[in-house]
Amino acid sequence: MSGCVELQLSRGRDFSLDVSFQIPDHGITVLFGSSGCGKTTVLRCMAGLERAHGRVIVSDHVWQDDAQQIFVPAWQRRLGYVFQEASLFEHLNVVENLRFGLKRSGGLKNQERFTEAVDLLGIGHLLQRRVQALSGGERQRVAIARALLMTPDLILMDEPLAALDWQRKQEILPWLERLRDELSVPILYVTHSADEMARLADQLICFDNGRITAQGPLEEVLVERWPGAGIDGASVVLSGAIDQKSSEWGTSIVCVDDVSFEVSDVSREIGEAVRVRVLAKDVSVALVEPQQTSMRNIVPATITEMRETGLSHIMLTLTAGKVRLLAHVTKHSVHELQLKVGMSVFAQVKAVALIV
Repeated sequence: MSGCVELQLSRGRDFSLDVSFQIPDHGITVLFGSSGCGKTTVLRCMAGLERAHGRVIVSDHVWQDDAQQIFVPAWQRRLGYVFQEASLFEHLNVVENLRFGLKRSGGLKNQERFTEAVDLLGIGHLLQRRVQALSGGERQRVAIARALLMTPDLILMDEPLAALDWQRKQEILPWLERLRDELSVPILYVTHSADEMARLADQLICFDNGRITAQGPLEEVLVERWPGAGIDGASVVLSGAIDQKSSEWGTSIVCVDDVSFEVSDVSREIGEAVRVRVLAKDVSVALVEPQQTSMRNIVPATITEMRETGLSHIMLTLTAGKVRLLAHVTKHSVHELQLKVGMSVFAQVKAVALIV
C-alpha cells in the first residue's frame, strides 16, 4: 500500500466526517457517493487545504499525524490536484502552463518527464495553443498533464468531468483509462457518476453522510453493495478482452473468463482489454434456454443469492463460472417461476444494453 488516511472532522450538527482507508500503490481508487457526503472534504484534508483531526501518510511521507504534532503545509505535499474546472493560467499558452508544473525540479529528467506527460495525455498538438482556444476536455487533459509534471506521490481528482457535456466526457475517459493502466502514481478520484465509477475504478470506496459504507475491489463491491442503485440501477462490471468483431453487424464479442458477450460496439481492437457494465435491470432469467429470441446473450447460470429490494422486487445474484451477474426481477416473477437459490437458469442480456 502507498499510504493510509484516518480523518475526523465535525461541523456542528450539520456534518461530521469519520473515515479510514488505505491508498493502493497504483491505479484509480474512486471515492463514490452523492453530493455532500464528504468526498471532496476528504481530498481537501489530504491536500492540506482543510484541517481535520487524524493522520495522512503517502509513500512513507507523513503529511499529518496529530499524535506526533505533524502537519505538512499544502505547498510542501508532493501531490497533483485536478479540480472540476481546469485551473489553468489564462495568460499562458499550453506549453507555458505545463512548464509551471516542472518548477520543483531541474535537469535532463525534466524534458523526459515533459515528453512522457504530453504523450500520455495526447496533447502534443495543443502545446502552442492559448488556453482560451481549448475545449473543456482539452483543458482537463492539460490540467492532468500539469499535475503529473509536479512529480507527485499522489494525484487527487475532484469530479474532473463534472463540468463537461456527454460528448466531451467520452473524449477524455479513454485518456483517464490510459492513466489508470500505465501510470505508477496512485489516483484518488471523486465522483457521484456511476458510469465514471464503473469505467475507471480499480478500488471503490463508497461514502454516505461522512462515513464509508463499503470499500474494496470494484467488481466485489458492485455485486455485494449495489452502489449507484438509485442513479442508474445496480450493476456489475466484467473485465475481459475483445475476441471477435463484425463489421457487418456492428458488434464485437467480449470474452470474460469462459463466458462470451456480444456487444454493440466495434470501436475496440481484437485483443484489447475492455470492461463491460451490465445493469441489473437489463438482465432477465428463463427456466429453459430461449429459442428464436432477439436476445443476443443467453448465459447458463445458477442462482446463488436472492435479496429483497422493496415491496415488489428481488435482486438475484447469478453465477456462471467465475462471472457474477445481478438480475432485478419482480416478486411476482419469482413466485411464478418458483425461483430458488441453487436453481439453474438462463440469464438473458440484450447486446444493446451492455455498456463498454
